[in-house]
Order: sequence, then structure tokens, then C-alpha cells
Amino acid sequence: MREMQRIIRELNKRAEQAKDKPAPYGPDLDLSSLYLVPERKTVDSLLELDSELVSRALEVGVDVQEAERAGTYFQLDRAPIYKKMQEFYKGKLEIMSIGEALKEYDWMVDYWWRAVPVDADKFTAAAQLFPTEGYFIRALPNQKVEMPVQACLFISEDRAMQNVHNVVIAEEGSEINVLTGCTISPKVKKGLHIGISEFYVKRGATLVFTMIHNWGEEFDVRPRTVVILEEGATFVSNYVLLRPVKSIQTYPTAVLKGVGARATFNSIIYGRGSSIIDMGSRIVFEAPHTKGESIARSIGGDESKLYMRGQLIGRADETKGHLDCRGILLSPKAVIEAIPELVAEGAPFSDLSHEAAIGPIAEEAVEYLMARGLRREEAVSIITRGFLSLRMPGLPQFLEKEIDKALQLTTAEAL
Repeated sequence: MREMQRIIRELNKRAEQAKDKPAPYGPDLDLSSLYLVPERKTVDSLLELDSELVSRALEVGVDVQEAERAGTYFQLDRAPIYKKMQEFYKGKLEIMSIGEALKEYDWMVDYWWRAVPVDADKFTAAAQLFPTEGYFIRALPNQKVEMPVQACLFISEDRAMQNVHNVVIAEEGSEINVLTGCTISPKVKKGLHIGISEFYVKRGATLVFTMIHNWGEEFDVRPRTVVILEEGATFVSNYVLLRPVKSIQTYPTAVLKGVGARATFNSIIYGRGSSIIDMGSRIVFEAPHTKGESIARSIGGDESKLYMRGQLIGRADETKGHLDCRGILLSPKAVIEAIPELVAEGAPFSDLSHEAAIGPIAEEAVEYLMARGLRREEAVSIITRGFLSLRMPGLPQFLEKEIDKALQLTTAEAL
């Protein structure tokens, strides 16, 4: 405990020095107008939640019946109001708030701000200086958690700042699928969500992480994620953003430290309204025989601006990485900028590649479908759905319906 207290003092000192440090990407934000809301009461069941909260939670994949979930973590503003683990998974899985984990385990000093630097920017600093919990999920050694673990980070108050810090550990030989949904109440206009996520995938373990974001037109989001993979570990990230957001900036990083480790990032981004979306993924190959892939599909509609980044850094030989970034512009006022980057650092036998493409929907394809009796809007919608189709492990059926619903908004004028 004394060691943790010493570390926290040092982290606070570093965070204090970085509290005004802007992020290298994305628009800068003034945090002074935001506040931390009061604590919330716990509930004994998700069915006790207000119907409005339930409705929004359903949109980001939360199963309030919990019939097909191994466990649940639900945080309302700054308070973990509900935690539950199915009886079958006791002894295989742990779910608790990050505050509980820090009190429970002295060894948390080895995972707390070890992957993400606390002084990276003003957002990491705020998460340390003004913390509002977050979740701790751990798959125990050699355990296979077949059903997904669900987590929901919900904001219900206007102009609130939610600064969560999440730690997920897949111990050696384990398998776990985590589904996280982040959203806000309809009455929330402005606010900020800062999400620090540190993932540790041990030797031979597999972690599939699916994140669904549903924010608002005046809401800002700043996730900060780093994944550490040991020998033979596998990490798959699925990210979906279909609704407007004022701005989101994130650049998750997977560090392949162990021989034979693998990482895959899949992203579906629909830029709507005047959203500013600056995101991508970075894979660092630090051990031989590691592989990584980043696949992004983006649509620029309305007056949205999308900056799609991707970086592969080869630091070991016999490694293979590929970036695949493709975008479709549906509006003359939208912007998509693809920024692929390949870096080989003293690794002449590191095989890194990329392909990037941005353009409109092919008019010939639209005309082909129209010639077979479809209206123009239907033809555009079908082509766009096909463009966004990615095989995402663990993607729930409801999300496929949400994607279809969003694409129905595409019209001839959007071209």
C-alpha cells in the first residue's frame, strides 16, 4: 500500500506538470467549464434503470436482461452503479471498479499507468488528477470466457466530465471478449469523456474488444489506449461510430512485445453533421514473427472532417504489417484525409505495407442497380453497406441493424 501511495504521489506530480499540455492531434479543448457530477446510487438490476437510460444503453449493445453476457459493469457518470458476474464464471473472471482493484491488489502497481503515460497530454493528466473510476476486468489463467463481458460508461448530466481509467488483463492462456458501449442521455448537450484504457494480453491469451460510441453533436471524446501483447498473444479491436460527435481524437496503440503476437484493428466510421473525427491505430512490432493489420472504412457526410491515421513501426525482423484505409465522400462539404505511415527502425526484414483510397461511389455501380429496378437512394444505400461490411469478431446482431438504419439516411443529394 505504501508503494502505491508513493507511485500515486509521483503520478500526480507528473500529471500536474502536463495539465495544460495539448494533444498532438485533434482540436484543443478548454476543460475549465466542465465539472464532476455527484455520486449516484447503486441498483440491484439493470431493469431498475430509468427507461431513457435503458433505451440509450440498448443502442450501444448493452443487454439489460444479461442472458447472453458473462458479466456486467455499468457506470453512471462517476459512479459504478451496477456490477455482476454470472455464477458459472466465478473463478474464471473478475469484474470490479478500478478503485476496488487498486485496494484489492498490491500488484496493480505493475499495471497502473504502465502502458499509457500519465503526462502524455492534458487529458491523461485530467484522468489522474480528477478520476471518476472506470472498470477492471480480468480473465484468470487458462480460462475461456465464452460469452462477452459488457461494460457501459454512461453520462447523464450536461457539461459533465467523465474521466475513466480502465484496465483489462487477459492472463496466460485465457480467452475473453469485452463489449463496451459509451453513450449519453438525450438531455446532454456538451461534455467530455476521457477514457484511459490499458490492456495486457499475456502469453497465449486472446482478447477481443468491441467498442461502440454513441455521442452528441456538441460532445467531445478523448480515449487513450495502449495494448501490451506477450508471446503468442492475440488482440482484436472492433470500433464503431455511427452518430454525430463534436470531436473525437484517439490513436490506440498495440505493442507486440512477444514472439508470435498478433494485433488487428477494425473500424467503421460514419462522419455526420459537423463532426471532427481524428483517429487511427498504431502497431509497434518489437518481437520477431509478429503480425498486425489495421482496416478502416470511413464515410464522410454532411460537413464532417475525418482524419484517418495509421502507423506501423517495425523494430524487429520477420514481422509483417498492413494498413488498409478506405473512404467514401458523400458530400461536397465533407473532408477525409488518410494518413498512412510506415516506419522501419533497424529491421531490414520487417515487411510493412499500406493501401489507402478515397473517392465517391462509382456512378456505374449506381446505374447498374437502378437498371434492375432500385431507386437511386436504395442503390446508394446497398453500395455503402457493402463498403462498410467488415468481418468483426464478436459484433452483435443489433449493430448490423444500426448500421443499416444509419445508411438509409443516405440520399442522392448526399452524393
